[in-house]
Amino acid sequence: MPQHAQRPLAIIQLEAPPQPVSDKVGDQTQWFIRALQLSPQTYRVVRPHLGEALPDAQQVSAAILSGSWAMVTEHADWSERTAAWIRTMMEKQFPLMGVCYGHQLMAYALGGTVADNPRGWERGLRAIDQHAQASADPMLSTLPPRFSAWLSHRQSVLQAPVGAQVLAYSSLDACQVIRYNAQAFSVQFHPEFDEEIMAACSPADTVDKHAAMRGSDWARSLLLRFWQQAQLAPQADRA
Repeated sequence: MPQHAQRPLAIIQLEAPPQPVSDKVGDQTQWFIRALQLSPQTYRVVRPHLGEALPDAQQVSAAILSGSWAMVTEHADWSERTAAWIRTMMEKQFPLMGVCYGHQLMAYALGGTVADNPRGWERGLRAIDQHAQASADPMLSTLPPRFSAWLSHRQSVLQAPVGAQVLAYSSLDACQVIRYNAQAFSVQFHPEFDEEIMAACSPADTVDKHAAMRGSDWARSLLLRFWQQAQLAPQADRA
């Protein structure tokens, strides 16, 4: 087995869910573990909000930055520290995937604009549409032009960083997928969600009991493909 394949995936958990949510479905880390069917030796959890040190490029194969109940515009110390780490890892051409808050934090860290979504709270199962250029993207090329994904966010990336490529959008958000370089991209939607997690994260009076993923879960396949490709990427030259 190549040496780099033995390195774990870093799950960067950005704060914890409210207690009622975690009591029902656990925390963000557990959602990714279940979605990716990870065994204990294949991942490492890092919680910056608890003061835990972020990993260097020689310790892990790739990193996923989770969603959060925090707001990027609050500029919490742990969030700013993670943003600085993102910039460092980008310089190393390290595999990164941001999800929801992680998506917004990556964009912010690299010079984009994040603020309250002027179109309101986007939540539930929504259609994601790809731009034409997504057909050439190594992650998105196998996905259909339109697919469904779970969403729950109040803030959005209003302007992507200079040099980044916006590859997908929804009716309420123009930046659903952003590609930064060959190794790093981010998504506003939640590929780790399922119906149970979506319901637990939603106010009781907003849950659509008829919402269900029909056919292939293309968003989930994107998450799986990121981890599969990260395990194959050579990393011996990253210092």
